[in-house]
Amino acid sequence: MPARVGFRLPRTGILFLAVPDGAVPEMAARIAGMKPPRALAVVHCSGALGLDALSVLGENPRGSFHPLQSFPAPRGRDAFVGITIAVDATTAQLLRRLRELARSLAAKPRRVRDAERVLYHAAAVFASNYVIASVAEGVRVLEAAGWKRAEAERALLPLVEGAVENLRRRGIAGALTGPVRRGDAETVARHVAALENVDLYRMLGLVALRIAIDAGLDPAAAERTRRALTRNVAATQRRGGR
Repeated sequence: MPARVGFRLPRTGILFLAVPDGAVPEMAARIAGMKPPRALAVVHCSGALGLDALSVLGENPRGSFHPLQSFPAPRGRDAFVGITIAVDATTAQLLRRLRELARSLAAKPRRVRDAERVLYHAAAVFASNYVIASVAEGVRVLEAAGWKRAEAERALLPLVEGAVENLRRRGIAGALTGPVRRGDAETVARHVAALENVDLYRMLGLVALRIAIDAGLDPAAAERTRRALTRNVAATQRRGGR
């Protein structure tokens, strides 16, 4: 069995726990067992966990530092430019240091307390993971129509990039396009009739309809579109359950 490599805790500064969420309490407990100096701050990088995940280190300053960014692989310093970093801490001094660190990366610090943490992280999932999931469903639909996966991804990617750019320039209501935004109930009805995973289309369509209404969609067109999205829902669900 290979010898275990020893690890000595620093006496001061900040120790970041850049580990999966499930490992944070275990790592905190291991560090607590090493009797860390009280001047050493311990900070986790989880978006979903609060400071209570480090409660075993009660005598040490504890904090969180979560970049609101996607890291499927290592990225350079430029990945932090202009992003929001959620910070929190048990002491004012540590909170100040974490804010300064965020600004040194050209990011914008935002305090996110434990009570906000779950909703904050769920919002991040919608804006990142579920965008990927939505594109994947679009690719699957094109594959069902006979396209190869690679060509479907190549075709949809510029559309995704254009939507993000419109969102950046015009905001949510101004960026929405498509049949729901136009109140084109007939096209929506054809989509509903043709799609296999129609429940997902209906759900996202109703979200888009609320945005379209906020953007000024005519109430009569909005109601026709709503009926197209919800028509025969029970029958569709029965078909999916067989």
